[in-house]
Amino acid sequence: MRALIFFFAALFLTACGGQSKHKESMASNQRSADTIRKDKIVIYQMMVRLFGNKNTTNKLYGSKDENGTGKFEDITDKALDELKKLGISHVWYTGVIEHATMTDYSSFGIKPDDPDIVKGRAGSPYAIKDYYDVDPDLAVNVKNRMAEFEKLVERTHKKEMKVIIDFVPNHVARTYNSDAKPNGIRDFGADDDKSKVFDPRNDFYYIPGKSFVVPKGTNAGGDEFKSPLKDGKFSETPAKATGNNVFSASPGLGDWSETIKLNYGVDYQNGEKAQFDPIPPVWTKMRDILLFWAGKKVDGFRCDVAEMVPVQFWNWVIPQVKKDHPEILFIAEAYNPKEYKKYLSVGKFDYLYDKVGLYDALKRLIRNEAKADVKDISHVCNVESKGFSSRMLRFLENHDEERIASAGFAGNPWPAVPAMVISATLSGGPVMIYFGQEVGEPGKGIEGFGGEDNRTSIFDYWGVPEHQKWMNGGAFDGALLSPDQKKLREFYSTLLKFSAASPAITKGSFLELKGEKGWSKKAYAFIRYTAKERVLVVANFDRKKELNTTIYLPDSLLQKIKTNSGKPLIVNGVLSGSSYTIKDLKAGVPVKVGPSQAEILSF
Repeated sequence: MRALIFFFAALFLTACGGQSKHKESMASNQRSADTIRKDKIVIYQMMVRLFGNKNTTNKLYGSKDENGTGKFEDITDKALDELKKLGISHVWYTGVIEHATMTDYSSFGIKPDDPDIVKGRAGSPYAIKDYYDVDPDLAVNVKNRMAEFEKLVERTHKKEMKVIIDFVPNHVARTYNSDAKPNGIRDFGADDDKSKVFDPRNDFYYIPGKSFVVPKGTNAGGDEFKSPLKDGKFSETPAKATGNNVFSASPGLGDWSETIKLNYGVDYQNGEKAQFDPIPPVWTKMRDILLFWAGKKVDGFRCDVAEMVPVQFWNWVIPQVKKDHPEILFIAEAYNPKEYKKYLSVGKFDYLYDKVGLYDALKRLIRNEAKADVKDISHVCNVESKGFSSRMLRFLENHDEERIASAGFAGNPWPAVPAMVISATLSGGPVMIYFGQEVGEPGKGIEGFGGEDNRTSIFDYWGVPEHQKWMNGGAFDGALLSPDQKKLREFYSTLLKFSAASPAITKGSFLELKGEKGWSKKAYAFIRYTAKERVLVVANFDRKKELNTTIYLPDSLLQKIKTNSGKPLIVNGVLSGSSYTIKDLKAGVPVKVGPSQAEILSF
């Protein structure tokens, strides 16, 4: 669920970094970012189903056998070594938990799903079918699927990287049925009073007296898909509310019609009245699920649409999980800037998405839109995330967003360079890339349910062409990449490794700066600094003009960083590999940055 985009005003020379003297005062029980983690988290998100798939058929609505699917075992030691070299510290394995699918695994004791309520042949990884099992698509030996996942966790840890998986607390698949749940666990809805629209003791919300109506146009498997279950009907009486808060028996195809909303004790149809005493059953069931996966040595959870679940639940559940697993991370997919502080302080999340804010502002700049303005970056630092910038996860791609190189976004990956540099260096908080981003994957093709949407499908079986060139049949050596793609991947490697290793980036103070003569309205600059390191970041979003200017540091800053005034100073260009000497820092730092480029100057 997306929040409204806010119009931003510019504020200058205000602190934004994790060590800023302007740090926002938070509740006494909230930890600062620096007590959560001292070094920078660098996340690599991958759709496991797609990451290791070597099949290049890419048939519209192709089956698993036609289009192929990646496996846990495809994420080899070599693959992980290459991610480590890229600068990755955490791997977000997307689509691990078993979800509804049109592929029949009944021969393995898995109940088939009705294709009329599955989107795509593979199905959405956010329509969870069994919280206590993994996706059988991802196993070489389906009966051994959990053990294969556990081996992947072990391999990742041996490479000194952490494992993140999705936690999807707001909704489940309409065909939810756990055949792998531990003894004593009750399925969702098993004890519900279905005659009631709302009851805090129910797991679901009901529409009594009405049956669920399959949305028109679902046709999830294409006309060629044949199944006795595909008849335009699905038996659900009484109908249950749909995942995106649609309290109707007839949701639309654009709704999350394949899912059912879970009941955390909030009566949404009567003024959102909450009943949390006694604790609703869904709360304890979800706690048990989190503890189950933490017991599998998972290091963190990316919590899907976290704001659609009451913050009181997070306040209750996260400390319980951290009691036994104190280092485990909770990342909230959050979209409402007005609620950010609440989900950090009351909700006790470690990190939040910075989508409505930095991502949206940077996307406008990359696309050179009429409303694009670098002042929006300043607003993010100085207003929207003031005091907790290092608690925001920054990114330019994920499974929900358009590929940078897609026709609908930037057309090629290079205009995003200045935005990616800002995303990685603006604070000591986490930065993330999505698999294929580092080689310019454009997300072309109509895979199935998603259509031509500038994204890599999460609904269908597919091969990801540019990523496959890097994968090179499992060699993971990039031998099939073009020189331009190799250059792009080297840029990401240099940027990510530097931003994670630089003390100025991970824990330094922050100050926005501007150049003098020759400064552009499409340029943004700041300095991050500690007592021993200074990093000047300059981004030029102008697609045509070079930025040629001098940036002067204010006297107050010169006194703080205690440079040897009057003595020559070597300035190193991290991204360009160049270096030059300036006689006196008081005379300013000369800067030249090409169109749609950025530079990181370290001195």
